[in-house]
Amino acid sequence: MSVTALPARPPFRERHAGTIRQLRFYAWAFSRSPSSMLGLALVLLFLFLAAFGPWIVPYPDDATGAMNLGNRLKPPSAAHLFGTDEMGNDLFSRVVIATRTSLYVGLTIVVIAAAIGVPLGLAAGYFGGRTRSVIMRITDVFLSVPGLVLALAIVAALGPGIMNGIVALSLVWWPGYVRLVEAKALSLRNEPFVEAAHSVGASRARILGVHILPNCASPIIVKASMDMGLAILSAASLGFVGLGAKPPAPEWGAMISVARTYMPNWWWYAVFPGLAIYLTVLGFNLFGDGLRDILDPKSGRG
Repeated sequence: MSVTALPARPPFRERHAGTIRQLRFYAWAFSRSPSSMLGLALVLLFLFLAAFGPWIVPYPDDATGAMNLGNRLKPPSAAHLFGTDEMGNDLFSRVVIATRTSLYVGLTIVVIAAAIGVPLGLAAGYFGGRTRSVIMRITDVFLSVPGLVLALAIVAALGPGIMNGIVALSLVWWPGYVRLVEAKALSLRNEPFVEAAHSVGASRARILGVHILPNCASPIIVKASMDMGLAILSAASLGFVGLGAKPPAPEWGAMISVARTYMPNWWWYAVFPGLAIYLTVLGFNLFGDGLRDILDPKSGRG
């Protein structure tokens, strides 16, 4: 009995040639924007410091509550690049190690907010009717109150602390994802490919997960990348008013809050944590703008 040989499977590059070409085009388009490349460089620097900060700083113990009063409020020098604080701790070490806290806070807020908002937005946009009305009315209630004000109220009720700050900011961040995904799903539910999937008996869960959600991915990624900087800034705001990370844990907002009492004579105490916040938020905003231009060009600036 003869055995028919199966055709050889084409190489990986041939099977995914279209995807590879698209990724190359995205990289080329992204690299043509100087502001986007600057944002990417700042984001990569932020991620590098968050990952390896504790091992590259000269005084890692200064982030754990050490006291060196002999070096109290020293100006920037070769020994202390950013100067020292009121406890004699090296500000460069504390600012760099605080990067990990900021990354953890920003990433957790964005992930929780997306995990709440994306499913609700899909349900509101696809099902419509009463489901959409209920979801969007609840969303409108949250959007009617300024986000930071509501977060302050929630943290005041729960008590100060980094975890309570994350919970509070996550609870006020998800409505933006509902609005975004609901509008996208509403425009997709009558598309021919969705109607074709429905006509062949695909379940609603499969239609949402396989056909609608992937087509919502680009604006979600763009929004998440831009929200990272805003989430870090909001967390720093909570730390500034004493509702964020608790001492001696290094956190940019809390450091600026203490440093304001030493202005202007000991200016470096407030300037360097503030500069870290500024560059981080700027980096994520520029990076998000670049992603928007290549992934979601229809929503770009007119």
